[in-house]
Amino acid sequence: MVLFRRSLGDVLRRERIDRGLTLREVSAGARVSLGYISEIERGQKEASSELLASLCAALELPLSSVLAEVSTAVAREEAELAGATPILVRRPLVAPSASTGTTGDVVASAA
Repeated sequence: MVLFRRSLGDVLRRERIDRGLTLREVSAGARVSLGYISEIERGQKEASSELLASLCAALELPLSSVLAEVSTAVAREEAELAGATPILVRRPLVAPSASTGTTGDVVASAA
């Protein structure tokens, strides 16, 4: 079974680490307890939309980019569970382009 919270936690942890931030730094920036963020990153707790917005602000990431990345991860897991071969083109998480208004990954599956 694909769990959104686990994929979300994986994306948030990877982005935090890629930015060289500690849980303590994100906790202070988001004004959320370090333990709670840790549980979210491990997929043990669901993040509310308000909490997720605070975490994204602390990571200096657009919420839409994080959700797009999670959507891609979920699509990949679903394709793997269905026996299809996922084809993934990963783009780094960045603010949406003013000219295109898009960002994120592209997923397709080949059966």
